[in-house]
Amino acid sequence: MIAVLLAATLTAQAPQSVYIEELTSPEIRAAIAAGKTTAIIYTGSTEQNGPHMVTGKHNFIAHWVAGQIADSLGDALVYPTLPFAPTGDLSPPTGHMRFPGSVTISDQLFGSVAAAVARSAIAAGFKTVLLMGDHGSGQDALERAAAALDSAWRPRGVRVFFVGDVYAKARDEARAYLTAHHIEPGEHAGPDDTSELWAIDSTHRWIRADRRVPGDSQNGVSGDPRQASPEMGRIFLGYKISAAVAEIRRLRGR
Repeated sequence: MIAVLLAATLTAQAPQSVYIEELTSPEIRAAIAAGKTTAIIYTGSTEQNGPHMVTGKHNFIAHWVAGQIADSLGDALVYPTLPFAPTGDLSPPTGHMRFPGSVTISDQLFGSVAAAVARSAIAAGFKTVLLMGDHGSGQDALERAAAALDSAWRPRGVRVFFVGDVYAKARDEARAYLTAHHIEPGEHAGPDDTSELWAIDSTHRWIRADRRVPGDSQNGVSGDPRQASPEMGRIFLGYKISAAVAEIRRLRGR
């Protein structure tokens, strides 16, 4: 009897996740009925990040930031992070595809898959769908997909928005911070990227701190990740959350 009461108490106290992969279908239906009618689709990428950082960087950051955005909005659930994006050509290999572990898909396929996930969210009953990405390539494809879906579904009371500030505005803010602190931002796997992942690396498995080296033409790094820190990462992640929430609220007012 005591074990049953304890189990019931623990179940009642357990906070409900905002991630749909951690919920059952009836729980998702109930959450939508209770007002969680916004779906967040935040895409990542699987790509090389130099010798010091794992290929899942964008996926881990997107997953974490999406959850924080959902918590801030209060009426949103998060779809699983799409782990693939355009990262270069296959033959001959260009961009990140010059390094093992990277995965690439075309802009067209990327946009089509994101749109399919959005349509799935609409079919589930979500009334607002938000498309956003943590990886630079593919931003235009997400914007086009959102615009097409919004045009088709707005007459039926469903809105689909591209949230670009979570990437572009937050990136610019992070670079301004680094410049003000006399740190070269870099374009990829530098102090800003590394800091963000480091800030959420609670398992200590994603950053190889002793392998951070300045970027060159051969190692897949731009900038100097030796200047990264978890403290800066928390600031930069805050930029992403604030930029996304502010833009979403503006878009909802349209």
